[in-house]
Amino acid sequence: MTAGLLHLDAPAVRRLLSPAGAVDALAEALRAGLDPEAGPQRTVLPVPAGELLLMPAASGSWAGVKIVGVAPDNPAAFGLPRITGSFLLLDGPTLRPVALLDGAALTTLRTPAVSALAIRHLASPESELKLVLFGSGPQAHAHLEAVLAVREVAEAVVVARDPERAHRGAERLVAHARDLGVPKARTGTAEDVAGADLVLCCTTARTPLFDGRLVTPGATVVAVGSHEPDARETDTALVRRSAVYVESRAAARREAGDLLIPEAEGAIGPDHIAGTLADLVAGRAAQPDPKAPRLFKSVGMAWEDLAVAVAVYRAATRVRAAAGGDSET
Repeated sequence: MTAGLLHLDAPAVRRLLSPAGAVDALAEALRAGLDPEAGPQRTVLPVPAGELLLMPAASGSWAGVKIVGVAPDNPAAFGLPRITGSFLLLDGPTLRPVALLDGAALTTLRTPAVSALAIRHLASPESELKLVLFGSGPQAHAHLEAVLAVREVAEAVVVARDPERAHRGAERLVAHARDLGVPKARTGTAEDVAGADLVLCCTTARTPLFDGRLVTPGATVVAVGSHEPDARETDTALVRRSAVYVESRAAARREAGDLLIPEAEGAIGPDHIAGTLADLVAGRAAQPDPKAPRLFKSVGMAWEDLAVAVAVYRAATRVRAAAGGDSET
């Protein structure tokens, strides 16, 4: 390995930066002028085990690249995570590698932070929320923690897509919600979206998870599970009636099946997107119709990894300096 390269494994990434810190890092990057529309396209390489994703980014005095492996058979066949990978952080002026971060842990931190930043601007701040959460894996757990960093949640309903998971992963997530101080937490069904203030979709589903007609006006829906143009977690009915926000119009036009499928059906036009995350942070986005749901569709972008990785690295260097130069592992 390169001399002086700081290695930050999964526990170190989780320890060094909180969900709230990750949200702030993303907001600061956007306020500093980072333009997500200028971000390079994700490279996807099919391989026998699944896919390899290559995600480079550069901004200001930093650059980096994330290499991600998506191996659907890993959990059942090998007892390994479905998503693996690494992020190499580079000093911008010299392109000298300075840190290697666990890529899965970074993704598990940054994706919920992106969602939480959108929720900070879209979900009502006036009351405790009823949350419905689809999924029970690492992203679902991390999203719950990130939401609690920006909003108070009075009730959390976990919906798993199959009965076996409803009795295992979903119950563990319900217990986790109670441990985090959510007074009401239980498992439920897709019909629980009726009356929810916030719906989070953190699954590998390729078809809609619930009937979008059930979502109440003013509710916020966040969908993060897919970056493929032929997969979606939300249905056409929801997209058509919602004010839609994305990380980047260009990225959404390439990868957001939740939007591309309704457009192909003729249900919406290419101008249906109401605004971007940068618009929300800058205060440029028009206030959504209170009679319409708000939908934030995330596909995951490399600039987000870079912003959060830099925040993790800065925290690690502070720890190293305080410890007299000992490295974080």
